[in-house]
Amino acid sequence: MKNEKLEEKLKESKLGGGQKRIDAQHKKGKLTARERLELLLDSNSFEEIGGFVTHRSTNFGLEKTKFLGDGVITGYGTVNGRLVYVYSQDFTVLGGSLAEAHAEKICKIMELAMKNGVPIIGLNDSGGARIQEGVVSLGGYADIFYNNTKASGVFHNYRQLWALVQVVQFTLRR
Repeated sequence: MKNEKLEEKLKESKLGGGQKRIDAQHKKGKLTARERLELLLDSNSFEEIGGFVTHRSTNFGLEKTKFLGDGVITGYGTVNGRLVYVYSQDFTVLGGSLAEAHAEKICKIMELAMKNGVPIIGLNDSGGARIQEGVVSLGGYADIFYNNTKASGVFHNYRQLWALVQVVQFTLRR
């Protein structure tokens, strides 16, 4: 029984905002957050972190609208055999809008990348701050920017990082 519930939750988390919103993404010629990660990372290398996280907001009826993962897929995998941490905002979930739990997931991944001295790759597809959460969502941006400043200089091999950026840009253009 417990395994069935877990499998159900895993399946639900993979759908983001649901099949209807996934179809709308495809109709616009856009990939979903998971599809972008599948293209970027080596096959079967992705390990998700925080797939069951949801927001905690009760403002403006938001308590009735919860999605597993809270609009951002976070984890780690490999690119050409090299470890990277990743996040990919999911537009199918509330327009990929950044909120408190969403930002916490990104910050956790950034901190893990810094701790392990490996690159982080963020794939943004967002409508901006989740206004229903007010100032809290803006605080999420502040936390991410603070982590950016802490990470500055962590990656000492800039040629290696630049090559990785080129691979990412090429992969996403296809």
